[in-house]
Amino acid sequence: MKAVSVLGAAFVIAALLPLMAAPIPVRFAEGVTHGFLVLRSLDGTILGQGDLLQVPRNGAIDKRMIFRFKDGSFMEEHATFTEQDVYLLKSYKMLQKGPAFAADTEITMTPATGAYSVTTKDHKGGSEKVLKGTLELPADVYNGLILTVVKDLAKGAGEVVHFVAFTPEPRVIELELAPAGEHDITVGELKKKAMHYLLKPRLGIWLKLFATILGRVPPDMHVWILTDDVPAFVGFEGSFTAPGPVWRIELVSPRKPD
Repeated sequence: MKAVSVLGAAFVIAALLPLMAAPIPVRFAEGVTHGFLVLRSLDGTILGQGDLLQVPRNGAIDKRMIFRFKDGSFMEEHATFTEQDVYLLKSYKMLQKGPAFAADTEITMTPATGAYSVTTKDHKGGSEKVLKGTLELPADVYNGLILTVVKDLAKGAGEVVHFVAFTPEPRVIELELAPAGEHDITVGELKKKAMHYLLKPRLGIWLKLFATILGRVPPDMHVWILTDDVPAFVGFEGSFTAPGPVWRIELVSPRKPD
């Protein structure tokens, strides 16, 4: 009981500490995008196909990443943001359902008010759990925008931003965007360089201890960005849930019929 009390006190102390924010400056304004994606397991097996859809609407950018799995599962991450000097998240939604996930989950979050809602439905028993509340969120919370802000970093630059991890209880954590060297990639018949970034959750000593006890220490994630004059997303590797399997996102190109 003492250990639980100490950990509980640690969460109270952590909640009282101020959240320092450093919103990412906009170097390249976002616009209309339709990207075609493939989702793979680490052994290269194709799990599903996806779309990255982005369009300016009502003074903001509406961004959706959708995956349809071969096993019938479905995932959609939806973020609305503004880009007036810095990136600012306005709303966030996540829907995950089907056997690819431990439970069907629907998440909504409004950073301006800190309001969140998490609904989970167990696959086995069908029991449903709803969590609602508010969080104190810094201006650089970037759920749904991590790939966008990494792409906009100056070549070789790193940064620390914030991210809300839903486990399913929400926890605000720091996420370090750390450059980890360049990798050779092929674009058609051309060889180019892509910057490799590690996305490293920084839990702090007390949260890390608690996460270790629960068996939910989130692993590092990986992003590759083509760093030409105009940067471009190349690939992602990481977990979509906490805990959850590690998957890869890659770009694919449409081909005309033969």
